[in-house]
Amino acid sequence: MSATLPERAARHGGRVAIWSAGRSFSYDELQHAATQAATVLLDGRSDLAEERVAFLVPPSFEYVATQWGIWRAGGTAVPLPLSAPPAELRYMIEDADAALVVASPELAGLIRPIAETRGVRLVTTAELLAGDLGPLPLVEPRRRAMIVYTSGTTGRPKGVVSTHAAILAQVDALLEAWEWSPDDRALLVLPLHHVHGIVNVVCCALASGAACEMHRGFDAAATWARLASGDITVFMAVPTIYRRLIAAWEAEAPERRRELSAAAARLRLMVSGSAALPVQTLERWREITGHVLLERYGMTEIGMALSNPLRGERRAGSVGLPLPRVEVRLVDETGAPVAHGTPGELEVRGPNVFLEYWRRKDATAAAFRDGWFRTGDMAVLEDGRYRILGRTSVDIIKTGGEKVSALEIEEVLRTHPAVAECAVVGVADPEWGERVSAAVELRPGAGLTLEELASWARERLAPWKVPKALVVVGELPRNAMGKVTKPDVARLFGVPNVPRPSRF
Repeated sequence: MSATLPERAARHGGRVAIWSAGRSFSYDELQHAATQAATVLLDGRSDLAEERVAFLVPPSFEYVATQWGIWRAGGTAVPLPLSAPPAELRYMIEDADAALVVASPELAGLIRPIAETRGVRLVTTAELLAGDLGPLPLVEPRRRAMIVYTSGTTGRPKGVVSTHAAILAQVDALLEAWEWSPDDRALLVLPLHHVHGIVNVVCCALASGAACEMHRGFDAAATWARLASGDITVFMAVPTIYRRLIAAWEAEAPERRRELSAAAARLRLMVSGSAALPVQTLERWREITGHVLLERYGMTEIGMALSNPLRGERRAGSVGLPLPRVEVRLVDETGAPVAHGTPGELEVRGPNVFLEYWRRKDATAAAFRDGWFRTGDMAVLEDGRYRILGRTSVDIIKTGGEKVSALEIEEVLRTHPAVAECAVVGVADPEWGERVSAAVELRPGAGLTLEELASWARERLAPWKVPKALVVVGELPRNAMGKVTKPDVARLFGVPNVPRPSRF
């Protein structure tokens, strides 16, 4: 097996690798640009030796050239969210202890103050791709390759460290299960600070010799135009995007609807992930396009673990069976396997699993049990297929394909001058999966509206973490020990008063 993805992709030569900004780039051009980028990053050194390089670059040819340049220089790539406010960018750069920061020219002004404060070198993508070619180090597959930040129950995002070997294991499993080929052309509308976009779309396309068409964001009309073009064979998105595509289709005239439906039906594969897919969305998409969306299950720490079949029956609400070379099991709270049909915590083992949480030994140790990664998700095996039931922690919210920590949001909201105390929960929402909802106790004499809170929060939190619902209470519901009871908080937003489930 090739040690890194760039080495794997080198054999594809003159084939088109990327469509971006209205033009195509071959694999040879990508390799040349990555070598330029690596040479500039090395700056005369022989090896970055796993130094972290944080980069803020929109989805584009430059994004991939930067990422591959980091890898070819022996560095660890740290992709940053484009929509994150400076405070969150600063946290990730500092937590990763990045030695270098890369930004596209239009975003350099946003990140320069952070780089200057930390005394680290800032390089623009224009500078990276204008350099000479120099000697590059040999990069072993066990080296750290990437740190992707993901929220957890401890509050601030944790850096998930994956090796080159783990990334290729994730890619190889999907290439086999989803039958990628050089004839594919994938349409990317997802952000590139998550494994969904990075691994499932970009890495899989480029490892297989396919082409990846990269858009800088999602636009329903533009996406439908590309799906209708006849050029695209593979499309992956989160449930929120499919709902917006459905709404856009329904707003079209009948003749245009028929054209779009006929064109979409010709795609080879359509996948939904990063959040639970509502059955009504799956059914409506099938009515419109003839596609039963392929649902799968994964996490930043493991890539993809379960998938419905490419060929064969796909059941609504099911995430299928383990991918090639991935092992899964369901266990009770003692770690003992549960019987078929009994809910348990999903644990995963295989070459796809991450190496560690960056500089968090205790968190890393707690995440594993006897060599199995503890996902924190409850699932059940029914009729030979796995179904995800939800988080074992109420403090993880999945909204619009993003996984966020309620504890992190609470810490920020508590700094608002009107907020004395708060609790954040996820409330079921047909568009977002869950909407971030905040219950607050106010300081004496203070007032607060949702609009005021959201406006204030947008300057401190990524857009998907900003509360979309607010309720003001005299006192938050608490148990006898004084701990806020999240199920009771959720009921403040109209969640039915159902019996509270046990941990499993």
